Order: sequence, then structure tokens, then C-alpha cells
Amino acid sequence: MSTTALSKPLRRLPFQWRHLLYLPLILMSIFYLIPLYLMLTTGLKGFEEINLQTMWNLPKSIRFDNFIAAFQTLAPYMWNSFSMVIPAAIISSFLGSINGFVLAKWKFRGADLIFPLILFGMFIPYQSILIPLVEFMKTINMYGGLPGLVLAHVIYGIPITTLTFRNYYASLPKELVEASRMDGAGLLGTYWYILLPLSWPSFVVVLIWQFTSAWNDFLFAVVLTNPQAWPITVALNNMAGSQIIAWNIQMAGSFLAAVPTLLVYIFLGRYFLRGLMAGSLKG
Repeated sequence: MSTTALSKPLRRLPFQWRHLLYLPLILMSIFYLIPLYLMLTTGLKGFEEINLQTMWNLPKSIRFDNFIAAFQTLAPYMWNSFSMVIPAAIISSFLGSINGFVLAKWKFRGADLIFPLILFGMFIPYQSILIPLVEFMKTINMYGGLPGLVLAHVIYGIPITTLTFRNYYASLPKELVEASRMDGAGLLGTYWYILLPLSWPSFVVVLIWQFTSAWNDFLFAVVLTNPQAWPITVALNNMAGSQIIAWNIQMAGSFLAAVPTLLVYIFLGRYFLRGLMAGSLKG
């Protein structure tokens, strides 16, 4: 079913009813923006303004020094996050692309069993594998630093990236692969020269997904890294003092930690949706 066919029932609705469909979307947007509002307004307040009774009020005066203090504290850990997230997202995306191509276009004995086994990795809780994961990282001498954390996110990202690429490649005409075989292209040649250039919509989806997932991770980061290699999520958790918590600086740091993923979805959100829809509607 095409998107045109899906939109026909909406066009038959009266003009005023069509606009009412936007109401739940606006309400949901406001609901999800409330934490962002609280982080920003609290981060701009002085410490004397912080209390539960006035938490919804706008700041009496703008205090950018909270953001400066938070950035000075979190800057090294933000760099750690970028150093971890970028290679993890790129490597897992390419591995998922290769897996998806093989499982969708190059059938072999056992493919129908291997694919569900790969997807099974999506449903394994992080908590259940922490102890063997730590022991494994210690065995291969990758415990405590960023490379071990990158490896963990690459492995845990393979199921979702494989699923995304496999579904996308399955929607492409099989004649592409058959024509490349007739031209003498092998397995890697077909992937590299024919399907890889066509798969940018899926790459956008999995790169954004993996970037967000790895950036927001806390459990793997706090277990697998030492203080020098902490990403920003762990450092943000340790900004709180033992006696008095400077909530304005804490909220400013939370806002700074959320900015990269916000920018990704603001500027690339439309491509994320296009990539999700690519290959899902046919006819």
C-alpha cells in the first residue's frame, strides 16, 4: 500500500476535523518537552532560586555561569563520549549492513536459523551478562578503557542493525543481484558496488539509533570504564555533591549532555523517518 492510498481517507475528513488530529501530537510534544524546559530554566537560575515551589517559574535573572561551570567539569568526559560513540556507531552499522545483505540476498543453508539467533541478542537484558562481560574484557585486556566499551556497543548493536538492513535489502529487486552475478561480480562485489550505494537510508537510521543508544548508555559505561575513560553520562551522575547538590549546575550539565542527541534528531530527524519508511511500503 502506498502513502498516497493511506492519505486518501484523511483528505475526505472535514477541514476542521483534520486539524483536530494535530491536537494529540501537540499534547505529546509538550509532555516530552517538559523535562527539557525544567533543565533549561533551572540551569539558568541562581542557587537561591532553586526550590520545589518555584521550579516551574522562569528565572529572575539569566545565569550562564552555571553552564560554563558544568561545561568545564564535563568537557573531558564529553570528548570520551564522542570518542566512543562515533566508532561504535560506524562499525556496528557496517557489520549490520554486511549481515543484512548476506541474509537477504545470498541465501545459504542455515540462514533461517542464524537470523533469529542474531535477533535473540536484542532481548538479552544488559544486567544478565555484566559479570561474564567484565571477565571477558579482563581476559582480552580491554577492561577499564574506551576500546572495551566500544566493543560492547558494537556487539550489542549488531542485532538491530542487522534487522534494519536485512528488511531494507529484502525490499530491493532480486534482479539487481542476478544482474551483478551475470556481470561476474562475486559476493563482496555485489555488496560493495551495487547494494551499498543504495543503502544510505538504512545507514542514516542505524547511525542515528546507535549514536543515541551509545550516548545515553550508563550501565555498560559505569561497569566497564575507569574514571579517566568515563563518558558524560557517568560523569554527570558524579557531579552531585555529598551534602549539598547544586541543582542549577546539575541541570545545566544535564542539558549539555542532551544537546548532541537533540541536534542529531533536529537536523536529521526527517532522514531518520525516511529511512524507516524505505522499503516498508510497497505497491
